[in-house]
Amino acid sequence: MIKVLFVCLGNICRSPMAEAVFRKLVEDRGLSHKIRVDSAGTGNWHVGEPPHEGTRGILSERNISYSGQKARQLKQTDLTDFDYLIGMDAENIGNMHRMASQRKTGHIARLLDFVPRSEYEDVPDPYFTGNFNEVYDLVTEGCENLLNEIVRRESL
Repeated sequence: MIKVLFVCLGNICRSPMAEAVFRKLVEDRGLSHKIRVDSAGTGNWHVGEPPHEGTRGILSERNISYSGQKARQLKQTDLTDFDYLIGMDAENIGNMHRMASQRKTGHIARLLDFVPRSEYEDVPDPYFTGNFNEVYDLVTEGCENLLNEIVRRESL
């Protein structure tokens, strides 16, 4: 089983959106029995909360389920339990590398590393910008390309 974890700051906007979008892509390709997906935040402010209303709204508009999602904080064990740790921005990537220190971890990458033509390096945080549509478009393209890369790399 390939395990993919999406990581942002509070785990209520970007990473739960990516988790839901990626899960839908995995289901649509019939790979749910081979790929598990989750999300977490580097901060603990929203632990136990559902996704932000903006994230819920855009996912609902597109008939993408976020059922059962609750914010949780990134744990040390996540770094070794997950094969792919996908951060939404440089701060999240830095936090994961600091937590990992010298330990071997899953593959750590920024989501927009998988969107080479993007004008952005980081997925903007809609908690501050309010632009959930733009974030959804970036997350969707990143998740599609990430899934293609995992399928290729893991020979699925």
